[in-house]
Amino acid sequence: MRLTDLPTPCYVIDEGKLEENLKILKQVQEDTGCRILLAQKAFSAFAVYPLIRKYLAGTTSSGLYEARLGYEEMGGEVHIFSPAYRDRDFDEIAEICGHIIFNSFSQLEKFRSRCPKASIGIRLNPMCSTQGEHAIYDPCAPGSRLGVTREQFRPDHLEGVEGLHFHTLCEQNSDDLETTMQAVEEQFGEFLRLPQIKWVNMGGGHHITRADYDIARLERCIRHMQDTYHVTVYLEPGEAVALNAGYLITEVLDITENAGIRTLILDASASCHMPDVLEMPYRPPLKDAGEPGEKAYTYRLSSNTCLAGDIIGDYSFDHEIRIGDKLYFEDMAIYSMVKNNTFNGIPLPDIDVMDGNGECRVVKRFGYDDFKERLS
Repeated sequence: MRLTDLPTPCYVIDEGKLEENLKILKQVQEDTGCRILLAQKAFSAFAVYPLIRKYLAGTTSSGLYEARLGYEEMGGEVHIFSPAYRDRDFDEIAEICGHIIFNSFSQLEKFRSRCPKASIGIRLNPMCSTQGEHAIYDPCAPGSRLGVTREQFRPDHLEGVEGLHFHTLCEQNSDDLETTMQAVEEQFGEFLRLPQIKWVNMGGGHHITRADYDIARLERCIRHMQDTYHVTVYLEPGEAVALNAGYLITEVLDITENAGIRTLILDASASCHMPDVLEMPYRPPLKDAGEPGEKAYTYRLSSNTCLAGDIIGDYSFDHEIRIGDKLYFEDMAIYSMVKNNTFNGIPLPDIDVMDGNGECRVVKRFGYDDFKERLS
């Protein structure tokens, strides 16, 4: 089946583009000796894990379920970080995760004795904000709960700690990584030099596979950390793995007009199927569409939920849109499938994978039972 023949709404993972991204990430590993992990919080469609495992060192997770998924479906290294671990989950986490990162010294003290096989790390907060637009994603904002500041750092509690972790970026270039890295060195350099420290995890948010990303600067940063502190460097991008490697296909169900605004009612929803559109917010790319007024016909794109603000954005087209037309949102592999929901009883989109020849295969079909069985 081809892309144009798929029933809607439907997510499609572009295997060819995914592999392009993975080749770039693998090259960074080969150039520097660092190890790159898939951050499953952004993308966890395990149907393509056999492809990803050919290129990356493993996975990182935010809790037990993601850790299990990486352990069972990807293999390789399994890392985990959580702001706090639940007591009833921890023994299983310690059994399947090779690296466990703690957010505070109190968590470290609570669980240290229960992870004899894992390499233990502590998350740092260098209080170095490089977020210009998206404060919701700034782990270094005043009052942040994420990571230990220099003031809070307890060198007398580092028994068994082998790694230091920092994560401050979101969709950023390597100049921001360099700025953050310098702040980490200024505040925590003496601890990086401790003989017991074997690895440094520089987190995610690195848009390595974006066209304008400065890979040479990234590799200089990696080599600097390795050569200066004699550590293994980990990166854990999520978006960079599946950037621009997915679509959300939707059909126009109706067209309304009010106060001169023509609105396309779609069978896809920002609230249900791409929540970051409302949460960040942002305007997702749409194939063959332009900014409002740029092309001949401008429409507002909305959905068939009851939420008045379930609006995706305003777009223009070269031709008039009609009921029954299909539209193709781009860059929909990341932070879409992992965040979707069934608000209003809106069906979850199907999931397909498209190979390099444009042929699509079904990965998952959702139905009424998927909605019904979530809550009772």
